Amino acid sequence: MHLRLISWFFIILNFMEYIGSQNASRGRRQRRMHPNVSQGCQGGCATCSDYNGCLSCKPRLFFVLERIGMKQIGVCLSSCPSGYYGTRYPDINKCTKCKADCDTCFNKNFCTKCKNGFYLHLGKCLDNCPEGLEANNHTMECVSIVHCEASEWSPWSPCMKKGKTCGFKRGTETRVREITQHPSAKGNLCPPTSETKKCTVQRKKCQKGERGKKERERKRKKLNKEESKDAIPDNKGLEPSRETPEQRENKDKQQQKKRRVQDKQQKSSDLFWGLKSP
Repeated sequence: MHLRLISWFFIILNFMEYIGSQNASRGRRQRRMHPNVSQGCQGGCATCSDYNGCLSCKPRLFFVLERIGMKQIGVCLSSCPSGYYGTRYPDINKCTKCKADCDTCFNKNFCTKCKNGFYLHLGKCLDNCPEGLEANNHTMECVSIVHCEASEWSPWSPCMKKGKTCGFKRGTETRVREITQHPSAKGNLCPPTSETKKCTVQRKKCQKGERGKKERERKRKKLNKEESKDAIPDNKGLEPSRETPEQRENKDKQQQKKRRVQDKQQKSSDLFWGLKSP
């Protein structure tokens, strides 16, 4: 009788343990299938919530939290947005925000573009560029300083004075060079691009074609003025008279003779001033 009671006790105990395990299993299934969790997600989500968006992503997609007002929504993307860098883990691919001074980055220690007011140098965002570098405000990067560079000097020009190479003894020679590299903001300034020096040559007489344009113009005006005076007769108080052909011929000969004398005097004057000028 005593042994029968003990056996019934163990049977009842095992039955109660079985009932308890069934209840626990049912509770776990109910927690997994919570009403807020959906298995029919869209947009690359593996699991999602009506309130929090994506909870996990499909393979190779990145999980990132986007803030909408006071709430954060989970999103699954093929690549991380600007200002984030992606990291792949065995159980999840996650987007992490870059540093505060970094606009875009490759990882947490290497920035590829800085925010306004910072200059990029070797993956870092700096307030000021290091020694030996200068800030490029167009690319917002620290770049090398560029100094001015010039070509070699050209040969010296012929000795000249007032644009002529004759009729003088002392003149000037000139040589030039070109700028091949303009400097940056902190680079060395460019040197002069031309030089002149005094020169001395053996004086030579200028040929007719080498006379100055102003001198030729002055002589032409003077000659025209004299011819005009000769062509206007002084007829004050006199009756106009007709010239015979012989008189006109003699007058033309006199004008030609006068021009030859003037040309001879001009040549003598040119020679005199050519010898006198330095």
